[in-house]
Amino acid sequence: MRYREFWQLVDEVFGEAYGRVLADDQALDALESRTAAQAIEDGVEPRVVWHALCDAMDVPEERRWGHDHRRPAPPRRGSAAS
Repeated sequence: MRYREFWQLVDEVFGEAYGRVLADDQALDALESRTAAQAIEDGVEPRVVWHALCDAMDVPEERRWGHDHRRPAPPRRGSAAS
């Protein structure tokens, strides 16, 4: 997953306005209490940040990839496909 794809998914799954506020304000335990935006800025892989954000917000797997369901799901950290 690229940074551009991360931000596109934030906008699509959460809505442009709410998604950006969420990424800037929601501290995520899985990211050592950083926000998604802070983690991205710190160089954390976008797929790791995306999974942490979706997990924290209880986004079901089938909704995580937006309207383009053909898009392959980025593997989670530590999976064989990494």
